[in-house]
Amino acid sequence: MQTTELDPTLAASLQAAGKSSLTLVIGDKNYSSWSMRPWLALAAFDIPFNEITIKLSQPDTSTAIARYSAAGKVPVLLAESVAIWDSLAICEFVAEQFPERGLWPADATARGVARSICAEMHAGFAGLRSAMPMDIAGRYPGQGHTPQAQADIGRVCEIWENCLAEFGHHRYLFGDFSIAGAYFAPVAMRFRSYRVSLAPALQAYVDRIAAHPAVARWIVAAEAEAGTARRAQA
Repeated sequence: MQTTELDPTLAASLQAAGKSSLTLVIGDKNYSSWSMRPWLALAAFDIPFNEITIKLSQPDTSTAIARYSAAGKVPVLLAESVAIWDSLAICEFVAEQFPERGLWPADATARGVARSICAEMHAGFAGLRSAMPMDIAGRYPGQGHTPQAQADIGRVCEIWENCLAEFGHHRYLFGDFSIAGAYFAPVAMRFRSYRVSLAPALQAYVDRIAAHPAVARWIVAAEAEAGTARRAQA
């Protein structure tokens, strides 16, 4: 688990200002796939949290992030006097703090597979990430389909097909929505933006993910964010 002590003054002010002891610091909803993952893990399971958004790629972005984490990246979860960075560490921390919410599958075998695919997503798929960066409001049909991205897409499809068939009962990857669903939600957003051709069952899965209440909330906010940015540039 990756943690660091939070500045006491900042911790006190956050605790006084918010109703929840958890505060999630994220980047732009339209672009920050890593921020989307723990946000969904909290929102989908009705875990109360405060939210701080830092606009990325701005002159003061690094300074703003450094106020919350020495790692210099978002997301960061502020839990009372401790800052936890790294998306997977945040998800694991939340799952441990709220075991009754069932963020991981209850079955041990399913849980092991869910953790495995999240770890694989966490460490891999560089071809897909670089060729098809997340842009929820954007539409780029035909773009980004490099050989490396296509290989990653094939692996994602294999993971989805196996999990839906063995554990998901053709609903979410492990039946109920879980951290695994949150972890692959940004991939589903990429497939929508870049018009990736999928088998009907997998396209239906992407549609179900996009319609999940927590994901739908993120999409609406991302599209509003992108619209504001376009108006500012006009």
